[in-house]
Amino acid sequence: MGATLSTRAEWSAATSGSSGAKLEFGQRNESLLRDLNDYVTTLVTEHSREARVVFKRPFEWRSKLRTNDFESIKASESYTASDTSIVSTATTALGEPLLKVSHVGSGSDIRAWTFNELYAVLRCAGDRAINEVQASLESNRDPMANIMGPGYGGDGGGGGGGEATLLETHERLVRERARDGVDSASVEDLDNTFRLLLLLGSLDVKLLQTSVKEIGRSVRLNAEAVENEVNLLKEFTGQDEQSCLRVIEFTSSYRFDNGCRAPPWRQVHGDIAYLHVKPVDTDPRYVTANTTGFYTNKGLKLDGEIDYEKTSEIYPSLVALLKTISHHFAQNIMNQEYRYKGSEDQTDSGRLAPSDKPATTVDREKGAERVAPKEKKGGGPAKAGDSQVKGKKVATGGKWKGVGDGSGGGKKGSPAQSQEFVLGPRSREPTQKWKNLTTVAEMPAKPKPPQQPPRSSYDKKMRVGSTQPTKKSRGSRIAESFSRSRMDDMYVSESSTDDDEEEEVAERRQETSDLPAEYWQIQKLVRYLKGGNQTATVIALCSMRDFDLTQETCQMAIRDVGGLEVLINLLETSDVRCQIGSLKILRDVSRNSSIRTSIADLEGLETMVKMLQVPNKELMCLAAETIANVAKFRRARRTVRQYGGIKKLVALLQQPVIDKPETPEEELDVAVARSGALALWSCSKSTRNKQSIHKAGAVPLLAKLLKCNNESVLVPVVGTLQECASEFIYRQMIRTEGMVEDLVKNLSSSSEELQMHCASAIFKCAEDEETRELVRKFDGLGPLARLLKKSTNKDLLAAATGAIWKCAVSVENVQQFQKLDTVDSLVTLLHDQPEEVLINVVGALGECAKVNANRTVIRKKQGIAPLVSLLTGTNHALLINVTKAVGACAHDLECMTIIDQNDGVRLLWSLLKSPNPAVQSSAAWAICPCIENAKDAGEMVRSFVGGLELIVGLLKSDDKEVLASVCAAIANIAKDEENLAVITDHGVVALLAKLTTTSQGHLRKHLAEAIARCCMWGNNRVAFGVNGAVAPLVGYLASSLPDVHCATAKALYQLSKDPNNCITMHDSGVVKPLLKMIGARDEELQEASAGCISNIRRLALANERARYG
Repeated sequence: MGATLSTRAEWSAATSGSSGAKLEFGQRNESLLRDLNDYVTTLVTEHSREARVVFKRPFEWRSKLRTNDFESIKASESYTASDTSIVSTATTALGEPLLKVSHVGSGSDIRAWTFNELYAVLRCAGDRAINEVQASLESNRDPMANIMGPGYGGDGGGGGGGEATLLETHERLVRERARDGVDSASVEDLDNTFRLLLLLGSLDVKLLQTSVKEIGRSVRLNAEAVENEVNLLKEFTGQDEQSCLRVIEFTSSYRFDNGCRAPPWRQVHGDIAYLHVKPVDTDPRYVTANTTGFYTNKGLKLDGEIDYEKTSEIYPSLVALLKTISHHFAQNIMNQEYRYKGSEDQTDSGRLAPSDKPATTVDREKGAERVAPKEKKGGGPAKAGDSQVKGKKVATGGKWKGVGDGSGGGKKGSPAQSQEFVLGPRSREPTQKWKNLTTVAEMPAKPKPPQQPPRSSYDKKMRVGSTQPTKKSRGSRIAESFSRSRMDDMYVSESSTDDDEEEEVAERRQETSDLPAEYWQIQKLVRYLKGGNQTATVIALCSMRDFDLTQETCQMAIRDVGGLEVLINLLETSDVRCQIGSLKILRDVSRNSSIRTSIADLEGLETMVKMLQVPNKELMCLAAETIANVAKFRRARRTVRQYGGIKKLVALLQQPVIDKPETPEEELDVAVARSGALALWSCSKSTRNKQSIHKAGAVPLLAKLLKCNNESVLVPVVGTLQECASEFIYRQMIRTEGMVEDLVKNLSSSSEELQMHCASAIFKCAEDEETRELVRKFDGLGPLARLLKKSTNKDLLAAATGAIWKCAVSVENVQQFQKLDTVDSLVTLLHDQPEEVLINVVGALGECAKVNANRTVIRKKQGIAPLVSLLTGTNHALLINVTKAVGACAHDLECMTIIDQNDGVRLLWSLLKSPNPAVQSSAAWAICPCIENAKDAGEMVRSFVGGLELIVGLLKSDDKEVLASVCAAIANIAKDEENLAVITDHGVVALLAKLTTTSQGHLRKHLAEAIARCCMWGNNRVAFGVNGAVAPLVGYLASSLPDVHCATAKALYQLSKDPNNCITMHDSGVVKPLLKMIGARDEELQEASAGCISNIRRLALANERARYG
């Protein structure tokens, strides 16, 4: 503890080191005090022997606690109380009381010799326990010296530190045990002392680990890191298309001594510097580099000063911020390599020393980069894998100059001779960090044939479509590290071997190889589209269709040369052949997400929506299919709706559909209906579009199509229905239009995709009881159960288990599932499944477990332990279902035994800390049957450190379901007298009384039950009356819920045992409704009502006797 306090506690600077030093107010100190408070509680409750060890020197401090704060220990036989002090009956070996509280003025002087007594004081302090820990720590700066003696203190004279003192104590213990005739009590004391020392050592380690984490989180940005990152990004600026940025520079060239460029009055706010950044594709921005991170500001004001107001979120690195500002930067920075700016071995003559790096030439006039020729000894070009040729090759940064030495087989002065690199005016010295790094421009590449067109702006993305896998370049790996850490992580390790470097060069050479021939051929065809006549346009379109347009290389070739604009313009021509050819190409390339966005930007959707009403069915079909591909993102779906596309797509569903079309006309009708359904499926992912689809009258048309047997039509139709089934109006119409029977029928289809969509539709529709009945009526439970065998198709499995879950809400369906052995199959799916499947599986088991026979099946199939293990997850939806399933199983005594053996109750209790109210409420509901059916439930609940305080604290929640579940749990906890005493100390009475004004019937029932239970301890009945709980409870008798009547009558009966409460009840008019309830059929309600009236009547008779004698 001494080491911990010296590193983690923050003491006031004015008096640090003196006896009057104070802990500074701050988050770190508060966290430390809370940890120490929790540790004392844990030590006393879990290590009682060690908590009784007497300190070498007592803890003494001045407390603000008064006499009335120690009521709980005054009532104990272990303490003797007087007007001026409280002392413990137990004493030290010298006869001093283990605890002495002397009342002084408005506070107390406290003297404690053991952890037990410290814990007693902290319990009396209640919410002010942290203040007591602080006061004790300020008065006892070296707790280890107090507990173990001066030799163990953080500053003490032990000389050997913690390890030496621990070993000395162990040696003493061994010697004492080895001695003959030694007193066993002294050995036990020494053993307890040694165990306590081990526990304090483990506490020290834990607190130090927490301290390290806090210090790690507090690392902030500094001026050096900002300079390094800006200088790095400057290497990627330029005016060419491959540059990531146009300009990045500091707004001020002046640097203060601390490295900051911000003015002093802004440095006090943490500002380090201000940057002017000009991206390639957006407007210039001004960025603030602050100790907390990087963010944009409002830029320059009219007077030329910077407006420092923050206009964005704070990002840990400049790269992370620029990625959000510039799409071009985000795409290109990951493909960049760090610049190699020259060798550190530069000679005085202006030449570079020899280097093993491949050499390149930079043509600065044209802004293009080309590779310098590299020759083998025989005069031919050197291969990629050849070793260094004779002659010196050096890094870039200047111009090539021939220095022929007669070797190489070429003429003097020719490129075949060895060459030397002469520094130009822009060459710079590299830093040590970058000496082994090169740029993309400096990598060898094959020269382009002169007949090839120039490269477009499309660069390295073309490699995505290649069939050969490529590895991520060093630059991309380093650039990714910007968002993960500070500048320390930006540098590449220089421990790589030469072989590794050669391999990386080979990889870069492969990545920068020429684009495939298809890329250039497609771009030629696009140029024919732009400049050719009508016949040439049709021929070009047909030729483009011969390429595999599903490859990204071909798709980007069309986009990069401006082909999308041409294709969209062709849609507005009067030539049907051009329109069809253009739509076929757009349909294929629109599978690419970036091309979808480009089509929407070019207003292509508006044109396609207009084509949905043309007389040519083939055009309508192609337009709808293209819309289906493009409408994958929100803006595109909104555009389709705004231009009236929903009604036009619905109209396509009116085409007659034949199961087995025989003529081309019939096939075209089927294709039109299918394409319309596909487009509606894509558009239905928007809530507003769902409303528009319903208003357009699509549901009856979808119902009609659902009755066909054409699988190609059924898949998009059912997909649209299951997407829309999240809305109540659709679920209602699916039921009333008779579609449930068709969905059940298609569960037996041979197409797994169709089965999946049908199961998903049933999953959503089975929220309604009528639909669940229809699924059972049409024998849909059997096909759903059989789908569980297809465990390899996870999407189908998730849909099937979801449908089973929702159908199992009805008890009749659960009985059917029992006959189909569905529970057995569900238990086997608790292992090695994705979360989306587990959520549904556990939900289904939770519903099935409401029947006792199914709980037995789950137990016999060893399903309890996997369920309990899922309580450690983090997925809230899964946790909600797991807690419900475990709670349902806990109603069975044998299942409850297994749950307890697997620590399930403790895991449920820990979920009460979840930030999700639904998880909290479901955990509290699950705790109720666990307490009811557990052996020695009272002791089990008390074993959870801080558990009772936690559940009482949840009565402050704003969520009604949480309050109801917690009240139900408290009603069960209060059955144990000791637990009732503990929760009373935690203020349960006042919190319950505060909730009595609620109007929610579900909460009223469990609240009344909790109040009835809590009345059975001490003066709780009186406390409820003082806190105003009686009169609101009388109002509960007017509720329409019989359960509320019974619970309220029980609570009123318990409260009526206090005379003042009887008066309040009588004044509130409780007698008349209770008289009616005496005649109820519920015997408990009868007895409680009669008992309450009896208590009121006895009080009235006693008053009459006292008044009239």
